[in-house]
Amino acid sequence: MTTQATNTAQTIDSAVLDVIARTDPSVAEIIRLEMDRQEHTIELIASENHASPATMLAGGTCMTNKYAEGYPGRRYYGGCAHHDTVEQLARDRAQEMFGCKFVNVQPHSGAQANTAAFMAMMEPGDTFLSLVLKDGGHLSHGMFLNFSGIFYKPVHYALHYDKDHPQHEQIDYDSVLAAAKEHKPKMILCGYSAYPRVIDFAKFREIADEVGATLMADIAHISGLVAAGVHPSPFPHAHIVTTTTHKSLRGPRGGLIMTNDEDLNKLINRNVFPGVQGGPLMHIITAKAVAFGEALTPEFKLYQQQVVKNAQALAAAMIDNGFRITSGGTDNHLMLVDLTVKDADLTGKEAEKWLEAAGIITNKNGIPDDPRSPMITSGLRLGTPATTTRGFGETEMKQIADWIDRVIVSKGDEAMISQVRSEVRAMCVKHPLTHALV
Repeated sequence: MTTQATNTAQTIDSAVLDVIARTDPSVAEIIRLEMDRQEHTIELIASENHASPATMLAGGTCMTNKYAEGYPGRRYYGGCAHHDTVEQLARDRAQEMFGCKFVNVQPHSGAQANTAAFMAMMEPGDTFLSLVLKDGGHLSHGMFLNFSGIFYKPVHYALHYDKDHPQHEQIDYDSVLAAAKEHKPKMILCGYSAYPRVIDFAKFREIADEVGATLMADIAHISGLVAAGVHPSPFPHAHIVTTTTHKSLRGPRGGLIMTNDEDLNKLINRNVFPGVQGGPLMHIITAKAVAFGEALTPEFKLYQQQVVKNAQALAAAMIDNGFRITSGGTDNHLMLVDLTVKDADLTGKEAEKWLEAAGIITNKNGIPDDPRSPMITSGLRLGTPATTTRGFGETEMKQIADWIDRVIVSKGDEAMISQVRSEVRAMCVKHPLTHALV
């Protein structure tokens, strides 16, 4: 990142804070503290990223001041001409990114995108097949407290659980087929929250066709990789594809639903509005349009390639330091670290707390077949989208792995945490938050 770009980002942030502080200094101070936290810590949460200043500013414009219930050309309020234009622009760019025919850009989040997709494909009580949460699925894929487990009937396929199997802790496609034949689900769901390997969408479609099911792909985590051609696309295999826009795609917080089927598209639109939402967040749709424009650049493809290189470098360095990476490595932007090989008594909860104190932000996460609860866990989930955004490469990944090792081996020793925190801060100062697309 150039000095000019750094100064531009800092000037934008300062100007925004000055405006807020004149009205509400308390909120301005909270934002300032969060800006400082992001600037001087290393973000390794796989579901987080740093949006560009243009994306963030677009989400804070006058586009927030409008109700635009409905869709372009068919609104329930007047004065929507410019909102029609920006929503169509966001659609067009998303269609180009993912090579699909129809896109709904209105979902407020990935979970709401999934809700509308479920409603488009199933009736309450219908059976669907997914990967269980503990093995890397998502709460909206059938967790019993979520809408998906309350209003629908989830059944699950498995990972390979055989340490001698070359695909240990990877999707067992024979299990998918067997479960599909046994349960005859209305829909099969693939795409995950904590799965580090390539997904064979074509194989899933073969299985879905064999049992007469529709196929849904939730690519919330890997959508940036898919858009850049770094991970295989769910199209043309999936009937419906959902995603968030704020993870590897590096946009504002929100969701998308995509399909190539015109009839399904009509059902999707109806189930987003008026099905699960009222007025769309037009300021966020505007920010989505900006982020999608950024994602169509050659630089974005290079960025996504580096995301994967960084993840593989980080995984290799963690293995060198004596940690176990589930499934033996990663093909995408994330990895699951099994802490028990390093220390049988160590929990993800403890490691997350110690690392945050040292300026390394992670999240505790269950490992496949984890005996511990989701609030304790035996592992950490690490991801590289945010660190890659700020300009880190493979060299920095090895250093991060060494810091993680030092903090964990010390069992959270305060002197060690303080020393690592100082070193982390120095690296962050050397690599200021790029918001690389300024």
